[in-house]
Amino acid sequence: WILFESKMSLQSQVNQKMSVAAVRQKFVDFFVKREHVHFKSSPVVPHDDPTLLFTNAGMNQFKPIFLGTAGGTALEDLGKTGRACNSQKCIRAGGKHNDLDEVGRDTYHHTFFEMLGNWSFGPYFKKEAIAWAWELLTQEFGLPKDQLYITYFEGNEALGVPPDEEAKQCWLDQGVPAERILPFGMKDNFWEMGDTGPCGPCSEIHFDKIGGRDAAKLVNMDDEDVIEIWNLVFMQFNRESKTELKKLPTPCVDTGAGLERLASVVQGKISNYDTDIFQPIFDKIKEVTGCPKAYGEGCKEGERYGKDDIDVAYRVIADHIRTLTFAITDGAAPSKDGRGFVLRRIIRRAVRYGNQFMKAPVGFFTQLVDVVAEQMGDYFTEVRDPTNIKKVKAILQKEETLFARTWDAGEKHFNNMAKEGKIGGADAFILHDRYGFPIDLTSIMAEKEGIELDMKGFKVCLEKHRSEAGAEDTMKAKKGLIGVHELHELENVRQILTTDDDHKYVWDKEHEGCQVVSLYDPKKKEFIPSFTGDAEIYVLLAVTSFYSEGGGQISDTGALKLSDGKQLKVEEAQNLGGYVVHRCKPEGEVTLKEGDSVTCCVDYTRRLDIASNHTMTHCLNYSLREVLVRQAKEESFETVDQKGSLVDTRMLRFDFSWGAKLTEEQIGAVEADVNRQIQANLEIDSLEVEKYKADEICSLRSVFGEKYPPSVRVVSVGAKVNDLLKDPKRDDWWKYSVEFCGGTHLQNTSQATEAVIVSEQALGGNVRRMIVLTRDGAKQAKTEADDLNSKLDALMARNENPDALVKELGRLGKVIDDATIPMLRKAALRKRVTECNTILRDKVKAHLNKMKEIGTNIGTKIAEEVTTGKLPFVVRCLNDYDESLGGERDALNEALKVMDKQCPDCPVMFIIKAEKVSSVCCNVPKDKVPKLNAVEWLKSVCKGGGKPFSANGAGLPNEDVKAAVEKASTMATEKLA
Repeated sequence: WILFESKMSLQSQVNQKMSVAAVRQKFVDFFVKREHVHFKSSPVVPHDDPTLLFTNAGMNQFKPIFLGTAGGTALEDLGKTGRACNSQKCIRAGGKHNDLDEVGRDTYHHTFFEMLGNWSFGPYFKKEAIAWAWELLTQEFGLPKDQLYITYFEGNEALGVPPDEEAKQCWLDQGVPAERILPFGMKDNFWEMGDTGPCGPCSEIHFDKIGGRDAAKLVNMDDEDVIEIWNLVFMQFNRESKTELKKLPTPCVDTGAGLERLASVVQGKISNYDTDIFQPIFDKIKEVTGCPKAYGEGCKEGERYGKDDIDVAYRVIADHIRTLTFAITDGAAPSKDGRGFVLRRIIRRAVRYGNQFMKAPVGFFTQLVDVVAEQMGDYFTEVRDPTNIKKVKAILQKEETLFARTWDAGEKHFNNMAKEGKIGGADAFILHDRYGFPIDLTSIMAEKEGIELDMKGFKVCLEKHRSEAGAEDTMKAKKGLIGVHELHELENVRQILTTDDDHKYVWDKEHEGCQVVSLYDPKKKEFIPSFTGDAEIYVLLAVTSFYSEGGGQISDTGALKLSDGKQLKVEEAQNLGGYVVHRCKPEGEVTLKEGDSVTCCVDYTRRLDIASNHTMTHCLNYSLREVLVRQAKEESFETVDQKGSLVDTRMLRFDFSWGAKLTEEQIGAVEADVNRQIQANLEIDSLEVEKYKADEICSLRSVFGEKYPPSVRVVSVGAKVNDLLKDPKRDDWWKYSVEFCGGTHLQNTSQATEAVIVSEQALGGNVRRMIVLTRDGAKQAKTEADDLNSKLDALMARNENPDALVKELGRLGKVIDDATIPMLRKAALRKRVTECNTILRDKVKAHLNKMKEIGTNIGTKIAEEVTTGKLPFVVRCLNDYDESLGGERDALNEALKVMDKQCPDCPVMFIIKAEKVSSVCCNVPKDKVPKLNAVEWLKSVCKGGGKPFSANGAGLPNEDVKAAVEKASTMATEKLA
């Protein structure tokens, strides 16, 4: 390390005084000067990408450009500009990219980090990317050239991809010696977005912190002194399958340099944790934990960093508080599954290290939020927002308190396992996964107890868990009707203009004269000039009135009418790179060719249901904020933010942030407010405006993390958009829903007729989902609720056996549970079912007592008959003594008890009639069994079984009871004679 310091250039020694913030700024400025757009970091929670747990790379937000689906989004213009740079906040703590278990053990892994990057979407490729990277590192940052090593892709014969000699030559042209340009394979030097999609070779820049030696053999060997600081990815292929790669029509550049690693090298620090970004956090940790030892204190001269438990704890806590502050600020929250569960594990790992090794009190972790906000707030202003700080602290405080209880349970679990003399791999994983015990902590505890820990078994369980979780982290885009190669052909080869779809906002009109600009055969996977047949065909038009799927709203359907009167049914419309692709199924054989003119016939009846649900989504969003936040009596840090939506013909589904289950009172208030807006006959107005002007509107709602273009469509329910723009801060605007939206909407809220909430449930991570029906769907739901209420009335009005009614009530209760009816009506019906069940149970109990009394009376009468008549046996149908009996076994059992007590020497067969069949029971004194076997006696009249002295049966038809009495009497007479 001393040798490294002595070899530092003068420029590099000056840069050692450069802060992490300055390193970040220098990187951004360097590329901005080279015509790159400085693009703001996206949230670490990718709300618009369900394939990711967390944003784990700088390129995540640019996926639509790489996939050719950026049309109609804020990225469309960026894709045309062609250059971007930024510092992206990233989290790698779950799924495929997971550094969680490495954090603290070394000095260069983090769960939260910043990824510096520059991107080219066509304007430049390897030559410029490599030249600029070399210039920035060696001239701007002054890193010693002889301590930099380069890797490049060695090629893959199976895929038909040759070695990346082009990249190698570019490095040679920069003066890098050939012996420091090293080839590696697919694992290290070929980057892929997912199982399919854009991919390509990469070239990594590694730095030897020691210097003065040949460190080539240490590259890519996980050596802490030879680390990767920048990766240049050259996207030049599209993976079609496991064995097939196709060249991309427009190669791209995607680079990523970890800010913390780069800063540590620039500053001449031994580790990332020695940079200025971590020191204030370490100071605060020492203060709030009361730990007497500072980070790294006591390290002997020549030691690289503190390896004792306390130093590891410092690194774990400092890293994890950064992760959690950003994740919670960006909308995530601890929960029992998904990304929420990952966050909960991170919290518990940090708290456990603090408690175990630093003797930190409960609540220490929450006190670190402010120092992170102070350190990072200049560039990421959202973490300094007072509301966000309050939210992060409240959630962490709750989780710390919860874990204090969970730790006790985990410790008991450990102690129970310790009694066996071994901690198995599965048990260690349970401690790790369920109770938040880091494996290194479990190892220390096991060593202290002198017991064995199955580390190999633990790693097997961990890898299984990671592979399962990785399914959530694989980047797979929704399959488009056409791909990037087809889009390139349309735009660059055939030079076809993107689709004019402004007519999608026009209602109740057939649009004539829509020219066919291209036809695509999905079976042949190619564009064709003409088509004849009845097979599925994709049609691209110069102009269309069909709304293509987007913004959570499904696409229009309808038909394309040809000049000869024939039609193609439009089953779906997708906007891909600005081209609206109509997936069509001809109604019979048709002929269609490029240049033909067709008429767009949208199914406006279907669209009306969709538009109703979409407009009511806006009204619901407004009502949730109004009821839960603006009308709330208590001040809260929580806000209601849209987290996703789905609008189709049947219903609207709305996901929103809220930390608790809504009460019935809140649900009723929200539903009432939505219907208030419907009954108010509010007009819906929309206007395309510049975003910076729209942002001034005080009541404007937008989706957190969504990327909006410079020009946006504002949809207002109840106020004219021009009026909103004239006086954007006016308090009256809080009375209306105002949102950015590109969907189709009603003209007036009264068209929605009515709205009912049918479901409200938790999705996890402080996100809830509400489902609402409008128009006919709402009416049908209310009608079904009325029908169920009537069925309940009818059931309770019946004067029948209450035991049978209880069973029927249970079946009706299940129907109510499964019914799609208004949520409050369902709650009321469930409550009523519970009350009716109590009433019927009381009746059952009373009926049971009555039946027992009847059975006792009948048994007494029959006993008197036996005693008076000195009968040797008795066969009776109990219904002959009381017509109110309906098959109650309780009456039969009570009658038998009386006979056993009063006439113990008398063989007895009792029959009781139910609705259609009868039950039979017979008892025979043991001294008479040799002559009269109870089972044989029973089987003489019905099916059944038992013991020689007692038998039971059923299934005797009621019409055969009289004959059965005679038959059983005859048998008894003969046997006992």
